[in-house]
Amino acid sequence: MRIDIITVVPDLLEGPFSHSILKRAEEKGLAKVRIHNIRDYSSGKQKQVDDYAFGGGAGMVMMIEPIAKCIEALKSERDYDEVIYMTPDGETFNQPMANELSLKGNIIILCGHYKGVDERIRQKWITREISIGDYVLSGGELAAAVVADAIIRLLPGVLNDETSALTDSFQDGLLAPPVYTRPAEYDGMKVPDILLSGHQSKIDSWRFEASVRRTKERRPDLLEGNEFQGDLKFE
Repeated sequence: MRIDIITVVPDLLEGPFSHSILKRAEEKGLAKVRIHNIRDYSSGKQKQVDDYAFGGGAGMVMMIEPIAKCIEALKSERDYDEVIYMTPDGETFNQPMANELSLKGNIIILCGHYKGVDERIRQKWITREISIGDYVLSGGELAAAVVADAIIRLLPGVLNDETSALTDSFQDGLLAPPVYTRPAEYDGMKVPDILLSGHQSKIDSWRFEASVRRTKERRPDLLEGNEFQGDLKFE
């Protein structure tokens, strides 16, 4: 997979992709993330990438020309499955969307900034608009990093344990169950006996019911219309 991120402030994205799982994915040759500075595609001497909005109003608007040139330059080199625009009014990002995007080959992510991009960019080049939540950030860079992280960690071979991503919260419509590690007792707090029993089928049942219980308590909206509504046996 290759992800090309287009931004006005590339320095904001240096950290997230040079550490941990994302760095490992790059080293293994499983994913490439490339950052592109929109200013490099500006034709003006001042490398201007924004201007006042027609019709007036507060805030600047990202200009069409530098963005269009960048996208077209990338598309001349390879085919892209999606050209994504990070924007507060986009479709809310979730785990099923991350799963879907992890099956793609090449993706462009355009980071919004200022008051957003010229609407003609969205009309002609953007194939999908995504938001990571109902709030506004200073720019789309952090949101783009969130989306890229969620996608890349799902690629086969990125995580050491191939089943790890499959047991994450939201993969089966439930929150993940509580987890414990050594020591088995600390300051009077004990790990549930069943997790120390060695009976894997009983452990799996406990984890499933613990997931249902936690989801009922914290995100009951996830359980609407499904079969996880009965009484729980494990306490």
